[in-house]
Amino acid sequence: MDNLQSGNSTPHAIYTPADIRRQLGVEAIDLEFIRNPDSYRHEQERIFRKTWLKVATTWEIPKAGDWKVKELAVCDASIIITRGKDGQIRAFHNVCPHRGNKVIPTSDYETFGHSRANVMTCRFHGWVFGTDGELKSVPMKEEFANLDTTCLGLRSIHCDQWEGFIFINFSPEPEQSLAQYLGAFGTLFAGYPYSESTTSFRYSTVLNCNWKVALYAFSEGYHVPTIHAGSLPGFAGIEHSDFRLLGPHASSAIYGGGMKTAASTLKFAQVLHGTDKHRPHPEQLPLGINPQRREDFQFELPSVFPNLIIHLGAGCGYPGLSFFTHQFWPLGHGQTLWEGINYFRPAANAAEDMAQRHVNALHRNAWLEDTATMEDTFFGVMSGAITEMHLMDREFLIRHAVRTLHSHLNSEEK
Repeated sequence: MDNLQSGNSTPHAIYTPADIRRQLGVEAIDLEFIRNPDSYRHEQERIFRKTWLKVATTWEIPKAGDWKVKELAVCDASIIITRGKDGQIRAFHNVCPHRGNKVIPTSDYETFGHSRANVMTCRFHGWVFGTDGELKSVPMKEEFANLDTTCLGLRSIHCDQWEGFIFINFSPEPEQSLAQYLGAFGTLFAGYPYSESTTSFRYSTVLNCNWKVALYAFSEGYHVPTIHAGSLPGFAGIEHSDFRLLGPHASSAIYGGGMKTAASTLKFAQVLHGTDKHRPHPEQLPLGINPQRREDFQFELPSVFPNLIIHLGAGCGYPGLSFFTHQFWPLGHGQTLWEGINYFRPAANAAEDMAQRHVNALHRNAWLEDTATMEDTFFGVMSGAITEMHLMDREFLIRHAVRTLHSHLNSEEK
């Protein structure tokens, strides 16, 4: 496809399986790009250090002085996302320009905090920086023979927002703005009130597998009746359709009968769906999603290259303004940090809180089943017993992601 990187495909174009076969092909996918450790090093340099990466949301740092630190091993970086006194959100390397110490020490993959004075102090020698990145104070400054403090602020990183999602780009001069990079994807999925779902349930684990194995496991519904037989019993079948190619990104919709709901789940669903705030709101979906407004719509499955998946639900069985995300961060060729986050509108009372926790538990159990396959898959790929993977129509997100990855890597070699 000529437009894989440009993001200029028609926003509302819907493809059939036959269209997808013509666009992306039907051949088996060679697995060398997963097995070869050199592929990972190329991905570090040519993808993760040059594309836009989602690292936070605006509602995670709602007030002036709020900050978030994100560890990104794939880019050999620790970053600070701050909201300054002026309300602006910025991103910086979490590196003191004096001796290179982390300004904000971390013990986990992400850390949240707040500075009441809108300053951050490096604990090593006490250099003080504003949430705008400027150097505010240097202890014993008079003992430095030649120190230009105007040049010693925190090192900034390109930062932009889309619909409350905060993205960064490590490139000194990004080839595209965030709006250009998202292109048709940004147009199609704009307008949904993501930022009203400020209640979150967050999960993460380190998996001994390549990041692409983890990403692909969450990129198709073919596995649902087998892997999720435990957490989602009574599977009634689904229709996987409305395929979309959106430049380097892609999406599809899930329709159908879904699952035969357990009695306990029905009780909690009645609690949530009994209020206007938490009932399903299909009318609030972007116009291009479920365009026929089918009553059996379950959710949309948008994928943002390289490593973000959004499950956008507003159909039967989904509480209003409920969505969740998966993100896959490489820690090395054979290790991946998976992050899953459930988002809900804030509960108004204890009953709604318990109902949301029940829905969250169902998702958590399904995610445990999903993540249980990934290390075995990677082991099998690395064994060399197979050299290619064969994909069916419902796995088109995988085929598109593979094609996009090769497109980025090959363009860098020219």
